[in-house]
Amino acid sequence: MKEIILAYQGEMTLKGLNRGRFEAGLAKNIRRRLEDLGPFTVRSAQSTLFIEPQAEDLDMDEAFRRVSRVFGLVKISRAVCCDKDFSAICETAEAYLGPRLRDVRTFKVEAKRADKKYPMKSPEICRELGAYLLTRHPYLRVDVHAPQLEIMVEIRDHAAYVHGPKEAAAGGLPVGTSGRALNLLSGGIDSPVAAYCMARRGLALHHIHFASPPYTSLRAKLKVQALACELSEFIGDCMLFVVPYTKPQEYIRDHAPAPLFTVLMRRSMLRIAGRVAAKTGMEALITGESLAQVASQTMAALACTDAAQDLPVLRPLIGMDKSEIVAIARRIGTFETSIEPYEDCCTIFTPPHPKTRPALAEIEAAEAAMPELEALEKTAAETVEKIFVPIGQEPDF
Repeated sequence: MKEIILAYQGEMTLKGLNRGRFEAGLAKNIRRRLEDLGPFTVRSAQSTLFIEPQAEDLDMDEAFRRVSRVFGLVKISRAVCCDKDFSAICETAEAYLGPRLRDVRTFKVEAKRADKKYPMKSPEICRELGAYLLTRHPYLRVDVHAPQLEIMVEIRDHAAYVHGPKEAAAGGLPVGTSGRALNLLSGGIDSPVAAYCMARRGLALHHIHFASPPYTSLRAKLKVQALACELSEFIGDCMLFVVPYTKPQEYIRDHAPAPLFTVLMRRSMLRIAGRVAAKTGMEALITGESLAQVASQTMAALACTDAAQDLPVLRPLIGMDKSEIVAIARRIGTFETSIEPYEDCCTIFTPPHPKTRPALAEIEAAEAAMPELEALEKTAAETVEKIFVPIGQEPDF
């Protein structure tokens, strides 16, 4: 039996005339994700993608795991294909799922008849296939409410497909179908989750990180690279831009009122990120800020920060509690790396009493008193280190 993967579209089914663009983007992302495993064909029909290996002994376990992390799919299953003859369906179900039936005591059959010309209706398929399997496994009983194993039969236009229960996939929209953005990636818990959330909404993205040696260490930089590697499982190939931020940060520390330091630093970072975004065709910036989590994330502080440059600033975590953010970080596999004890530049030079309600006028006045800041920011933006992070690269941390 030749096993394939059935992948079921989610939100894309609600799209109108541009649905084809989303489906093409999804198929492209799947092919790219599987290309190093060997040859696979990917075709779309009836809101389902059929992912079929074209060689023997391909790693279907790894292929299934990777496809489950491709945004744009809500469910996936491993299946086998057979003729639409009912006898063939029965024999295929027994051959493919018989070993699993021997490990359970209850089951049920579900059928989906996408081909309405097929002579048997869905309830009849369920009843007759269930009866056939009971003759081969008489110790079983049917439980339509909470079965230990659900057997699925899909009657499609050209063939029938038999599989076990569908498993949850990543959801969202295909990466690259909603535009491109630059994610401000620190070493903390929040910014990787923000990247994940926006990629899930179809954004292709790169990362930018601000390093301030000697105040931040090489280990801190490697930690951020590791986070970018972990995120590549979901967002695909990306670039990590590392900004040498020591001189702008020291200059702000030495020339600005201490209570305004954090907001002034955040504005400076956004201006630099905006310069890098303009050079790389990014259409927005992403941050991991959550309303009122820290002093620089009050309404007044965020308003002052946004006014520093013109690109949209996307904050997917703005209404989340910390516990919600941590739960997502654990689920996507970034939490353990994020809590490694290496400082990022956002936490150094933090004043003991930051101002929580700064006015834009006083922020702009403080910047006017720092005439060399613009040149330092320009130099930092022009001397970024560019690190390519390919899909599936193992974190070196």
